[in-house]
Amino acid sequence: MDTDQASTRPQTVDGAINQRLFETSLDLILVVDRQGNLVRVSPSSQAILGRPHSAMNGRNAVDFLFADDLENTRNEMRLARRGNQMRNFQCRYVHKDGHPVPLVWTGVWSESEGQYFFIGRDMTEHSAQEERLRRAQRLDAVGQLTGGIAHDFNNLLAVMIGNLDMIMADTLVDKRTKDYAESALHAALRGAELTRQLLAFARRQSLKAERFDLNSRVAGTIDLLRRTLGETIEIKTVFAADLEDTFADQSQFDAALINLAINARDAMPAGGRLTIETENVMLDEYYCRANAEVVPGNYVMTAVSDTGMGMTPETLSRAFEPFFTTKPVGAGTGLGLSMVYGFARQSRGHIKIYSEHGHGTTVRLYLPRAPDSAAEADRITAAAQPEPRGGECVLVVEDNPDVRKVVVTQLKQLGYQTLEADNGQVALNILKHEATVDLVFSDMVMPGGISGAKLVMLARGQRPGIRILLTSGFAKGSVQGSEEIPPGVEFLSKPYRRAELAEKLRSVLDAKS
Repeated sequence: MDTDQASTRPQTVDGAINQRLFETSLDLILVVDRQGNLVRVSPSSQAILGRPHSAMNGRNAVDFLFADDLENTRNEMRLARRGNQMRNFQCRYVHKDGHPVPLVWTGVWSESEGQYFFIGRDMTEHSAQEERLRRAQRLDAVGQLTGGIAHDFNNLLAVMIGNLDMIMADTLVDKRTKDYAESALHAALRGAELTRQLLAFARRQSLKAERFDLNSRVAGTIDLLRRTLGETIEIKTVFAADLEDTFADQSQFDAALINLAINARDAMPAGGRLTIETENVMLDEYYCRANAEVVPGNYVMTAVSDTGMGMTPETLSRAFEPFFTTKPVGAGTGLGLSMVYGFARQSRGHIKIYSEHGHGTTVRLYLPRAPDSAAEADRITAAAQPEPRGGECVLVVEDNPDVRKVVVTQLKQLGYQTLEADNGQVALNILKHEATVDLVFSDMVMPGGISGAKLVMLARGQRPGIRILLTSGFAKGSVQGSEEIPPGVEFLSKPYRRAELAEKLRSVLDAKS
C-alpha cells in the first residue's frame, strides 16, 4: 500500500500543478478534440476574448475563429496530427465585441488522448507596437527624402529669387518686364515658404532654443488667434498655475500653436470652441514603450482641443504625413501638422493626437522642461512615495477593450476589486444589481447614446452616493463629446501613469460626501 501511495502521489501533485497553471495562465489554453470541439478552455478567455470559458466549452472552435484564418488553422491541425510534433502558427479568434484578436499558437497532437493541446499568446499590443514603430520609421524615411529635396530646391529658388530681384532693381528694364518679374518673384517666395515648411517636417530648420514661460507665450498669442479664427470660434484657456518653464524655440512654438488653432477652426466650419490647456507632464517608460520615438522624462504640455468633426482612424493614421489633407483642393497645403510634428521632434519633444469621429480632436504638444527646474526635486521626492492602494470595488466603463484590459490590470495590481462594462447601459445594469460597487471609473465618449456625463446623472439617480471618476483622451477643459464634465466630478486625462490613477482614485474615494 505504501508503494501504491508513493507511486500515485507525484501524479496527484503534478495534476494539481497543471490545474493551477491552467487556471492562472495569462495565455489562452485550449484542449480540442479531433473534430475541432473545445474540450477545455482556460479562464483567460475572459480577458483575451471577452468570453467566459464556460461559454466556449463544448462548442466547436469554428464558432470563434476569424473566418479568413479557418483554412490555415485546419491545415496546421492536419500537419500536427500527421507529424505528431509541436506546431507554431498564427491565427485570429473573434472577440465578443467583434474585433479579431491576433494570437500566436503553440500546438501539439496527442495520439493517446486523441486531443490537441494549444497555447495561444495575445499579440494585440505587440502588433500595435510594431505598427507604431513602422509608422515612425515611415515618417522618418519621408522626412529624410523630403529634407534632401527641400534643401536642393532651396538652392534653385535662391538662384531664381536672386535673378528676379536684380531684374526688378535694374533701371534699364521696362515696366512690363518688371511686372512679369514681380509676379514670378511672388511665386518663388511662396515656393521658398513651402520648402521652409518641408524642412520643418524633416527637422532641419534652424532653431533657437531658450527658456521661456509657456503660459505667457500662449496668452500673448490669444488676440492674434481671435482675429485669425473669427467670431464663430470661442477661445478658452486653462493654464496650469504651477507650470514649469520650457526649453524650445519661442517663435516656432507660436507658429505651431497657430497651425494647430487653424486646423481646429477648419474642423469647425459652423463654429465651436477652441480650448488651449497647459500642464506639467511626466512621460514614463510605459508610455514610451507604446510611443517608440519618445524619451522618458519631464515635459511641458500644451493641449489644443476643438469641438469639430473629429478624425476617422484612417485620417488619424496619416495626419502627420506631408501634403496629406482632407481639405478641398486649394484650401491647404497639408503641411500644417507636419510642421508641428517636425518642430516637436527636433525640439526633443513629442506630439500626440486623440480624436473621435464626430466628437472633436485634442492635439497634445510636449516640449522638454527647462533644466534646473525649481520644483523638480519636490516632484522627484513625491514620485518616489508608494502608490496609494485600496480594496474597494471599481466599475470600469470603457468601450475600447484594450484600454479596459490595461485599466483593470492596473486596478487589480493596486488591490481593488473590479467589474467591467463596455458601455453606459451595461454599467447601469451592473449598478442596479451589484451593491458592492464603490466607484465608477468611466470614459467620456462611448457608443450607445450614454456618454460619461450622462452616465453620471443616471448613476446618481440609481445610487445617490456613488463615487464617480471620469477620464478621456480629450483635454479636461474641452467639450467631451456633446456634453461638459458635470460640476464637482473629478477628471483624469489620458494617458495617465498608474501612480496618477492610484492617487486620483484615493482622492475621490476618501473625499467627504
